[in-house]
Amino acid sequence: MFTRVVDIKTKRGKAKRLCHAIHQKMLSIFKAQQGFVDEIVLISETDADHVLALSFWKTRSDAERYSRKHYAAVRKLIQHQVHTAPRVRAFNVETSITHRIARGKAAQRKTRHR
Repeated sequence: MFTRVVDIKTKRGKAKRLCHAIHQKMLSIFKAQQGFVDEIVLISETDADHVLALSFWKTRSDAERYSRKHYAAVRKLIQHQVHTAPRVRAFNVETSITHRIARGKAAQRKTRHR
């Protein structure tokens, strides 16, 4: 399983609006993508304008496909709420106890063993 971590510094007081936009507008885009598993959005407890958006994908290629085809449009949807350009980083998921993420990881293992 693969995770894209998008680190976002919002304009002052825009973090909750950004989270709402992700849920209302972008989640349907994510769900339509092959290999999408889940999205978790976090607001920092110490910096109310700092948001982390973690998207979980079955494979690196699924995440890269989304990034190539759709990330620019998603970024455009939120550009009026961000202070600086979002920073995107990638990680392999090693362990998870979250049900949907664990299920996606199990599906990935089955694919590898075929």
